Amino acid sequence: MASSVGANPVIVRNVMCALKEADIIAISQGKSGITLAKPLDEITFFAIYKAVDAVSEEGLFHFHENPNANCPIGRNIHKGVDQKLNRVQQAMEEELKKITLSDVVQDTRKAIADEND
Repeated sequence: MASSVGANPVIVRNVMCALKEADIIAISQGKSGITLAKPLDEITFFAIYKAVDAVSEEGLFHFHENPNANCPIGRNIHKGVDQKLNRVQQAMEEELKKITLSDVVQDTRKAIADEND
């Protein structure tokens, strides 16, 4: 699997463990190994995003932890951008909730079929 996606096997293993912990996949010994724990149309991108800890508790846009209090921009940067960036994160998360693995499978099958035409 790691070579298929071009990632380090340790990273893939960690992601698989996180998905198992979130009851998105089931892992067993043997040839079948990994199976989905839910139907494709019940697994959203949002569930996967949350399962793999794609974002920390501080949010997607976490920056400038120690701005310079003597600088008017540093002192006020969070007042200027935090609320806007939180809206962006919320909008992204709402979109992630609308996309399922079923959508991905359908689009991938279509792309493969289109290649063969």
